[in-house]
Amino acid sequence: MEKTTMKVALAQHAPVWLDKLATRDRILEQMEIAAQAGTDLLVFGEGYWPGYPFWLAYTEGAAWDLPVNKEIHGHYVKNGVCIEEGDLKPVQEKCKQLKLALYLGIMERPLQRGGHSLYCSLVYINQEGEIGSVHRKLQPTYDERLTWSPGDGNGLRVHPLKGFRVGGLNCWENWMPLPRASLYGQGENVHIAVWPGGLHNTKDITRFIARESRSYVLSVSAVLRKDQIPSDTPHHAEFIAEMPDCLANGGSCIAGPDGEWEVEPVLEEETLIYHELDLDRIYQERMNFDPVGHYSRPDVTRLYVNYERQSTLADKSLPLPPNFK
Repeated sequence: MEKTTMKVALAQHAPVWLDKLATRDRILEQMEIAAQAGTDLLVFGEGYWPGYPFWLAYTEGAAWDLPVNKEIHGHYVKNGVCIEEGDLKPVQEKCKQLKLALYLGIMERPLQRGGHSLYCSLVYINQEGEIGSVHRKLQPTYDERLTWSPGDGNGLRVHPLKGFRVGGLNCWENWMPLPRASLYGQGENVHIAVWPGGLHNTKDITRFIARESRSYVLSVSAVLRKDQIPSDTPHHAEFIAEMPDCLANGGSCIAGPDGEWEVEPVLEEETLIYHELDLDRIYQERMNFDPVGHYSRPDVTRLYVNYERQSTLADKSLPLPPNFK
């Protein structure tokens, strides 16, 4: 039988930080470049659109009622991605035009939760331009909790693509065993792990998840230097003086189903990282270990997942897009 392969690309780039429209244009540009190279699946890092809240570590982020934090947060919310208002439509149309599937980290501002809070969401769009899932990060990490809201299990989904089954998680929830298991149980064999940027995040867990799941693992990070932060960002001078020169050094990489490097971590460079995945490698490694198949005991341990999209309105009276139901 003919081999089943899929070409992937990791977009290790800087967003136009906290600028929704300019970052959208950068995403569309990278999609064009990746498609010209024959890519089937393109992945951007955590919260790439419009960027990660780096200021919190440099502005006394936990100080109560501090004007600098409130004003930057307000700016952040205004630049959030609202799916119900059509912010994703240009990206969906580009996916359909290019026949390109996409995993994209966004700061989601959902009307379904009132429209005033942000969720760190990982969106999957298929090659027909359809939104397959919107996974809201289950538990923001440390100072992220000052600007992001906790998500739910609605987006813990796996999707068929080119003979593979792809799924993904945001940053440190990749360390959470049960969310990983929820994807394995749906047949995931290409795991997408998105990060804000940094070798310290990707260097160990990428190979660990690959060895545990006997899947390909794509860890995708952004890069960002402080000289790339737009000067019109609120309180720019105040927090830029405290920041290091490099806020995110990349570290995007790919591990194979045996847990060994296919692409070692790439540092500091803004680039598209290409690689071809081979489905046969997955079948071969599952002979030794399959965490939800022959090497599992559902009669002893079993995972229950709540896929309900959480809402303050228990009667669900607001009209919701199909992917939120």
